[in-house]
Amino acid sequence: MGTVFSLDVRGGDPREVAAGVREVVAGLHGADAVFSTYREDSQVSRLAQGELTVEQCAPEVAEVLGLAAEAERVSEGWFSVRYRGRLDPTGIVKGWSVERAARRLAAVPGVAGVSVNGGGDVQVLGAPAPDRPWRLGVADPLRPGGLAAVLSSSGLPELAVATSGTAERGAHIVDPRTGRSAVTDLLAVTVVAPRLTWADCWATAAFAMGSREGLTWLESLPDVEALLITAGDEVRCTGGLATRLG
Repeated sequence: MGTVFSLDVRGGDPREVAAGVREVVAGLHGADAVFSTYREDSQVSRLAQGELTVEQCAPEVAEVLGLAAEAERVSEGWFSVRYRGRLDPTGIVKGWSVERAARRLAAVPGVAGVSVNGGGDVQVLGAPAPDRPWRLGVADPLRPGGLAAVLSSSGLPELAVATSGTAERGAHIVDPRTGRSAVTDLLAVTVVAPRLTWADCWATAAFAMGSREGLTWLESLPDVEALLITAGDEVRCTGGLATRLG
């Protein structure tokens, strides 16, 4: 997927954990092979070209497209799986893949905590140690190496953090209304939610909306908090974000 993944598993029998890690790594490579828009032979590329139907693809394709349709509905079209008129589900695949990997590892007997990081988007489950939560840093887009915030999973069985912005990859987020790069006052949107599949989608959609409309929309979503940073170095956040800082 063109990025780095890291896995942190606490507890469990080492042999069973190792087997789970091997399965998860194979699954991530498998997802890349199925969903990559850069491989002409991937199922998603062949689906976009009309060489395959959804029914002829792996079951995961229908699952992801169904989730993407729900994201498009909830965001009123600000999230889309089409890029310049072509099928492109990459806006949801990474978050979905990371969340799926984390849940597979959490199912290993005896595992007490899992953190899976895919290119800075993170799904955590459980806890790293008794009475100690996962703590996740949010990069400051205006100060390389600095943190804009530190988030905590304290009191929660699961937490996901996803960031969309221009600091790492440039202007890669598309405005679905125009098909061109989204031009807004934002540098980064970080979304905190239970599931990374949705956090990833909501961060992308909110970035395309801009800070005012994006913040209002994020405030309307249940179990979602967010941190928005503008090009003018203004920080805006949802009302409940303070409960997740730590």
